[in-house]
Amino acid sequence: MRFIIVIAAVLMAGCTGVPDGIEPVEEFELDRYLGTWYEIARLDHRFERGLSNVSANYSMREDGGVAVSNRGYRDEDGEWDDAEGKAYLIGDADTGLLKVSFFGPFYGAYVVFVLDRQNYEYALVAGPDRSYLWILARTPVIDASLRDELVSKAAEAGFATDELIFVEHNRQDPAR
Repeated sequence: MRFIIVIAAVLMAGCTGVPDGIEPVEEFELDRYLGTWYEIARLDHRFERGLSNVSANYSMREDGGVAVSNRGYRDEDGEWDDAEGKAYLIGDADTGLLKVSFFGPFYGAYVVFVLDRQNYEYALVAGPDRSYLWILARTPVIDASLRDELVSKAAEAGFATDELIFVEHNRQDPAR
């Protein structure tokens, strides 16, 4: 529950803008992006602090939006935390720019700015500014050379990659 409340509070303060110099990917195919993504690395924020084994699942909603189900293991408490939200494409349907909400009418930006266009196996995602960054993949572990390449791309885009937290995936999630 604490996880959900904190995410909501952060998004209330957020906006749906794109960080200066960051361009959402074009030719984005939402249906290919749906499914489970694992957090490989992230910049630190209170709403995820202390979480390992973090994943997100995206599925279509009846209203044309995306159901968002975030899940992580809170090591300190020894239990899984869940956050349920919704997301909608902003602007062109083939651009990797969405707005996401975990609380009422308050939305934050979800900017896919690097994407494996061939297989949709990895992505770099920003929030409304450069304090939000996630490296996501379809598997909980990726090859070290791919990880280094994605970190390098994030650094070139102006993110503080020296502050990245590399997420441990050492527990079987009974819900995924």
